[in-house]
Amino acid sequence: MRWSGVVTCAAATAALLVQACAAEPAPSAETVPASSSPSPTEEQPATAAEPDAATGRERRTAPRRDPLADAVEGLATGSDEAVLGADISWPQCPRGMGIPERPTQGSPPPVDEARYVVLGLTNGPSFYPNPCLADQVADVRARGRMAAAYAVASYPEPVRLARHGDDGPYDGGTRLGALANTGYAQAQFNLATMADAGLLSPIVWIDVEPVPDFEWSADREANAAVIGGLARGYRDAGLAIGVYSTPYLWDQVVGGLELGVPEWRAAGHTSGAAALATCAPGEDIQGGPAVMGQWVERNRDMNLTCPGVSLELERWFHQY
Repeated sequence: MRWSGVVTCAAATAALLVQACAAEPAPSAETVPASSSPSPTEEQPATAAEPDAATGRERRTAPRRDPLADAVEGLATGSDEAVLGADISWPQCPRGMGIPERPTQGSPPPVDEARYVVLGLTNGPSFYPNPCLADQVADVRARGRMAAAYAVASYPEPVRLARHGDDGPYDGGTRLGALANTGYAQAQFNLATMADAGLLSPIVWIDVEPVPDFEWSADREANAAVIGGLARGYRDAGLAIGVYSTPYLWDQVVGGLELGVPEWRAAGHTSGAAALATCAPGEDIQGGPAVMGQWVERNRDMNLTCPGVSLELERWFHQY
């Protein structure tokens, strides 16, 4: 997901995060704390890579640790050995896919050392699926990584509101009820996208941020109704929910809405240390506990588990 011009992508306590994989791990995958930039005293040479003929993505020719992973060894100290992960979505799809407003970019895949990946369900706004999600799920499975799901929430286009406003658990005869029903329909659409791609996850992270070309309204109460419908849609399907955002962006979109659910906190183009700092008390978005901190570096969305979470990975993630 990306917020404020940055590509970034977005539960009941622990048993929320991801569905794991029974496939054998790739030789280079290992648990590491997270990453920042190469050591100031010793820059490691980049791993040799060549494009994969089938996907057009980089294929490593030798199993080597990425400098991004090596650079953050010290971050685990005092933080229960924070675990390195990543998030990907439509920007990582091969070029030539996606809706006109969000053409895919062929962005770099996660570093080999990432233990888990949070996969985006949408091609930007709601009701537009990630065009290569099935391939991304297959890659996660082949590498033996853990995975979870996130989906960008957006204000409904008029055609969507007309189609779904009266169809749902809310009173569609009211403005807020129609918006909540459309949020509920967004959740159902995303759940169908997950099923079509074979993605299993006990949680869906609701990504709340500005969506260029699909702007939120100026009415925060109306925006909050959409988010409330989304949250109910996932919960009615038996899934937990979490929130991906920042305190500022959350307030700009939905004001003082408090769901009290787990939080995935974005730090932007910073460092692993800055991402870990978002886990601190007082950095909450909507009154929930911190689970991950995210930062962007070298055109990759990197993530670290917050203190204490790494001790409960099997409850937060489910392996394929």
